Amino acid sequence: MREAHASHDQHASRAAPEISEVLERLEMAWEHHRGTLSTAPLSSVQTRVMYIIEREPGINLSALGRHLSAAAPSVTRLCDRLQAAGFLRRIPHTEDRRATQLELTEAGRTHLRGIRARREQVLRQAMDRMSPDAQHALATGLSALCEAVGEPTQQPEHRETA
Repeated sequence: MREAHASHDQHASRAAPEISEVLERLEMAWEHHRGTLSTAPLSSVQTRVMYIIEREPGINLSALGRHLSAAAPSVTRLCDRLQAAGFLRRIPHTEDRRATQLELTEAGRTHLRGIRARREQVLRQAMDRMSPDAQHALATGLSALCEAVGEPTQQPEHRETA
């Protein structure tokens, strides 16, 4: 059992630098295509806020602050700017009149779709240079990686059996 665990760790250790290199190359590609892939008129933090709200419609400011590890005044200012841009709306909570829920406007959802479409186009161009088998392997691996990254607080248990 220890050999299987060690082999898994060695494989993960070899993959981590490769994944890091992919992230660096993606950052360079985004920079190279800055005009096309820009999140303008939003900052990257504002765009991140929109991604969170999209995934959790109705989230409140406190929960959003926890996601961002940010203080309430900062989160409020971010949301004020997004609301002023027409990408976000605050709605009264259905059960607690003192609480406010956040949701994206149609303009906000359209803006995120545009960002994704432009990024996907650049990625498709790169992936078109890959074999179908490599594309399939990449999709499978990225799906597993997304799943693993999705729950950062849970660590897999490694139990040894005698």
